[in-house]
Amino acid sequence: MKKIAFYGKGGIGKSTTQQNTAAAMAHFHGQQVFIHGCDPKADSTRMILGGMNQKTIMDTLRDEGAEMVTADKVISKGFGNIRCCESGGPEPGVGCAGRGVITAIDLMETHGAYTEDLNYVFYDVLGDVVCGGFAMPIRDGKAQEVYIICSGEMMAVYAANNICKGLVKYARQSGVRLGGLVCNSRKVDKEWEFIEEFAAAIGTQMIHFVPRDNIVQKAEFNKKTVIEYDAESNQAKEYSELARKIIENQMFVIPQPLSMDQLEAMVVKYGIAD
Repeated sequence: MKKIAFYGKGGIGKSTTQQNTAAAMAHFHGQQVFIHGCDPKADSTRMILGGMNQKTIMDTLRDEGAEMVTADKVISKGFGNIRCCESGGPEPGVGCAGRGVITAIDLMETHGAYTEDLNYVFYDVLGDVVCGGFAMPIRDGKAQEVYIICSGEMMAVYAANNICKGLVKYARQSGVRLGGLVCNSRKVDKEWEFIEEFAAAIGTQMIHFVPRDNIVQKAEFNKKTVIEYDAESNQAKEYSELARKIIENQMFVIPQPLSMDQLEAMVVKYGIAD
């Protein structure tokens, strides 16, 4: 069983990419996948389950008590037999959502949710590494591999560089490694070239370039992944290729984040502005 954490700037399409990759792994490559959503919005499994109809671990904990947070109660199955749970978060304006991630993952481990028949566990983690709670999947060795979703926009790369700083901090104690960058294209100028150069500069790879395609939004409006919506589409094939590359990936590194001066020089070179 491999445990993978997906990180990336808020709004970059991290959860969309993660769910489509999970669906492609299950549908095209016969993998058994578990998605553990670690975003308080609880939208990391929406397209797999056909809507945000799953009660979160933290809601169950608050409403019914710790003894009622059983695997059967908080895990649902969706497209491709993918198992899903959502950590959830505190009531708005109260408490730390990051601590909810810690609690939820610990509870799932205690209840044996990550069973031996699984090939992959995906942790879909909120935005940037903003606090210790959201860094938990990489800090405490819950995930062995990290993939960073980015684009050719300055702030997306800035966030990716920050995430790499967090990885460096925890890599030696937890064994977590960076598997690569996934460029979720925004169709900005010289995007492929910029991400390729940035990846090389920090010592990793752009494992896949996901082209922009309106079918992604059409599928989302229908509460489906692209793979469920139209498995024969070109975009479904892109996600299948990304899934294949993750399955076969052998390049795992401790990244070497750029200094701000180095990053800004690269941005200027490619003439990128948000």
